[in-house]
Amino acid sequence: MRFDGRIRRWQALVGCLLLGSQTLAAQSVQPKLYISADMEGLAGVVTGEQLGPGGFEYERFREFMTQEVLAAIRGARAAGVGEIVISDSHGNGQNLLLELLPDDVTVVRSWPRPLMMMEGLDSTFMGAVLIGYHAGTTNPDGVRAHTLSSANLADVRVNGRSVPEAGLSAAIAGEFGVPVLVVTGDDAAVAEAQTLLGRVETVEVKWNYGFHSARTLTPAAAARLIEERVAAAVRRRAEFRPWRLERPVTLDVRFKSYRPSQLLAYLPQVERTDAHSIRFIGRDMLEVSRFLEFLLSYEVGLQP
Repeated sequence: MRFDGRIRRWQALVGCLLLGSQTLAAQSVQPKLYISADMEGLAGVVTGEQLGPGGFEYERFREFMTQEVLAAIRGARAAGVGEIVISDSHGNGQNLLLELLPDDVTVVRSWPRPLMMMEGLDSTFMGAVLIGYHAGTTNPDGVRAHTLSSANLADVRVNGRSVPEAGLSAAIAGEFGVPVLVVTGDDAAVAEAQTLLGRVETVEVKWNYGFHSARTLTPAAAARLIEERVAAAVRRRAEFRPWRLERPVTLDVRFKSYRPSQLLAYLPQVERTDAHSIRFIGRDMLEVSRFLEFLLSYEVGLQP
C-alpha cells in the first residue's frame, strides 16, 4: 500500500512538472504585437484644438488617444498576444497617459528616433497595429491630411509612389518581415491603406467632410470597434503579408519652400530634382527612415 502511494505521488509530481513546462512553453511562444499611435485619426479629432498642448481640448483627447490604444491592447490580449510595445507617434511623442496603460507594456516616447513612428520594432513581432492614422498630403480628402509635416512637405514618395504615414510605417515593418494587421482612422485614411497594403483590417472612426470637419463616432463606440477588429485580425494573422519594397529604395521629397531642397542638395548623397524636390537612394527602408528623421529633425542650433 505504501509502495502504491509513492507511485501515485510520483505520478502527481511528474504531472505537475509537465503541466508547468507546458505553461512556460505556451507563455514563451505568445505572439508579440507592436502598436503605433497617432492622433489626427482618432474619433472626434477635427482641428488643432485637439492635437497639441495649446488646444483647449488637448488634455481630453490625450485620454481618448489612450483609450483607443487600450482598446487595441484588450483585443490583442483576448486573441492571445503576450508582449506589446507602443509607440507614441504624434506631435512631441509625449501624448499617451502612461498611468492608464497596463504595467506589462512598454512605450516609446519623444524624438528623434531612427525608425520614426515604428521605433522599437524588430523581426520578433508577429504584426503591427496603426491607431489614429490619417490620409497623406497629396490626398484631397481626409481630416488633417498630411505626411510627416503639414507645414513643410508637399509629397513623400518611395520607389515612385506617393505614400502616407501608414505606408512609411508599413514599409519599415516590411523590412523586418512584419505585416500591418489593422489601420484605424477616417474614411480617407483607411481607403489609402487598403489601396496600398491590400489585405489589412481597418476601422473607420469618422467620415471626412474636409480638412477640418467630419462626422464621427463617439470615443467609446470607436474603442469597441477597435477592440473587436484587433482581436479578429490577430486571430487570423496568418492571412497577412508584410509590405516589402524593392531595394534599393528611392525616396523623393517635395517641399513647400525652395531653400530646403537647395541646402539638402549640398549633401553628396542627395540630388535636387527640381526647385522644390530632392531624391535620396537608400540601401533599404531603414536607411531611408534614418534620412527622413534627419531631414525632419536637424536644426543647427540644437541643444544640448
